[in-house]
Amino acid sequence: MSWDNIIGQKQQVRVLEKALETGRFAHAYLFAGPEGSGKEAVAFEIAAILNCRNRTGVPDGGACGTCPDCRKVREFMHGNVEYIFPVESALLDSGESGGKENKRFIEARERYDALLEEKKLNPYFSPAMERSMGILTEQVLALQHKASFMPETGDRKIFIISQAERLHPSAANKLLKLLEEAPPHIVFILVSSRPELLLPTIRSRCQALWFSHISPGDLRAWLEKHRTEIVDPELSFIVNFSRGNLRLAWELINSRGGSGEETPTIAIRNQALDYLRRLLMPGKFHEALAMCEQHAKNLSRSELTLFLASLLLFFQDVNHRLIDPRFRILNNPDIAESVDRFAKNFATPDFLRISTITEDAIRSLERNANPLLVMTSFTTGLRPLFIRA
Repeated sequence: MSWDNIIGQKQQVRVLEKALETGRFAHAYLFAGPEGSGKEAVAFEIAAILNCRNRTGVPDGGACGTCPDCRKVREFMHGNVEYIFPVESALLDSGESGGKENKRFIEARERYDALLEEKKLNPYFSPAMERSMGILTEQVLALQHKASFMPETGDRKIFIISQAERLHPSAANKLLKLLEEAPPHIVFILVSSRPELLLPTIRSRCQALWFSHISPGDLRAWLEKHRTEIVDPELSFIVNFSRGNLRLAWELINSRGGSGEETPTIAIRNQALDYLRRLLMPGKFHEALAMCEQHAKNLSRSELTLFLASLLLFFQDVNHRLIDPRFRILNNPDIAESVDRFAKNFATPDFLRISTITEDAIRSLERNANPLLVMTSFTTGLRPLFIRA
C-alpha cells in the first residue's frame, strides 16, 4: 500500500505526511469519522510507513507495499504492530483447559481468524465478534505487557485500536493509564465512528484527526485510475450505491465475476427490478411473494442488502425524473428508458415512505434479522405505496 492507494482524505494525508517529515508525529491519535471513510486503512498505512525498509524509494512518501515488513503488516503478522477489536471472552482463555472450555476457545479462534481473513480482503471492514462484550480489559493488559518491550526492528511500535468507542469501562481506564505513561517507542491510533462515547480524558490525550465521507468524485477518480476494468454502468452503480462508504464499495468490487457482459452487481440489480415489476403488475402479487422467498433463501445477506439498495437507487432516479424530466445524473444511466417508463406509470408515489421502509429493511438485514421475514414484510408493505385504492 502507499498514500496513492488511500481514497480521498487528501487533507488528512497531508497532515500526517507533514508530521512524519518533520518528526512531530504525535504519540497518540484519534482517527474519527463515519464508518467506511478509510480511517483504518490510513492507520495501517502509518504502521507500514514506520516499518517499511524501502520508504525512501517511494515517490509519494508512503510505504513500498512489497518489502517483507510491509507484507507482514498487511498480513497482521508484524511484531511491531498490534491490532485489537471487540472479541469474545472465550478467545482470551489460553485454550489449555480441557473439555468444553477448550472447545469454546478453538471455536472462538476460528471465528476470529475468519474476521481477519475478511479484513485482509477488505481494508475498510471493521471486524467485531458477534458475541463480544466490547474491547476487554485483558486485551488492554496485553498491550501494557507488549509496550514494555522495545520494537523488533526500527524505533516504533504501533497499537491500532479499532472501534475504540466499544472499550469496556475497565479497559478504558487501563488504556488511559497506558496513554498517560506510554513509553516513547509506542504510537497509539484509536479509530472510532462514535468518538463522543470515549472517555473525555482519553480523547484529551490523543490528537484528533477527523475523516469525512468519501465524495463520489474521489471514489470514481480512484476507480478509474486503479480499476480500469470497471466501467459504466457498473462504475456508476458502485459509486452511487456505496454513498461514501468504502466498505460497501469494496464489497461490490470484490464480488465482481469474470469478464461476462453482466456483472454480479448488475445482475442483482436486474433481479430486483424484475421483482418490482411482478410486485406492481395486476394479478402477479403471488409471484412477487414467491420471488421474495426464493431470493431470501438463495442470496447472501450482503446480496440481499444490494438487492434492496438497488431498488432504493432506482426509486431515487424515478423521483429525480418526476421532479425534472431533463435530469441526467442518474444512478442507473443504462436503463434510463425504464426509469422514464416507471415515472410515467407511477406519477404520485410516496417516495418518503418508500425510501423509509427500504432503508429499514436494509438496517434489519445488517442487524441479522431473519431474511425471509424482512423480505416478506418489505414486499407486503411496499405494494400499497404504489397501488392505491
